[in-house]
Amino acid sequence: MGFTEIFVATHDAALKHAGVLDAGSSAPAAKAVRITGISDFEVEQLGDLAGTAVHAGGADYELTMVDVSSDSLLAVPPAMVRALADLLTYETEGDGEVLDDVSGQWAAQDDMPFDAAKAKEYVQQVAELAGSVDDSERTGLYVWSA
Repeated sequence: MGFTEIFVATHDAALKHAGVLDAGSSAPAAKAVRITGISDFEVEQLGDLAGTAVHAGGADYELTMVDVSSDSLLAVPPAMVRALADLLTYETEGDGEVLDDVSGQWAAQDDMPFDAAKAKEYVQQVAELAGSVDDSERTGLYVWSA
């Protein structure tokens, strides 16, 4: 079964890591979340859910191709990075936690290979990665999908 890896890197480091993954290496990046059984499509779904949850719906949450040398490496757009990072600090007026709501909705998507508890773990990790993206270090959030 394939996997998707979401990681923080500079553009050059992301290309190098994608090349290693494309060659069949199983070593994850230093700052990465690896999720078995999903594709980049499910990551886009997560971005849409996060955007809606933090009232930033309607932005472009489509992953973009990074370089013609790797069609398995995609970049996460800045709006999606912000929405994901905001999941850690966003406060709602109701009783529910945004992270719980997004995790539950994501796990409920068609053919998701994990339950809401595991989804919450993944969403928390991805949100923390998004929060670690640093413009001054020229890092971004990337998705590699087998």
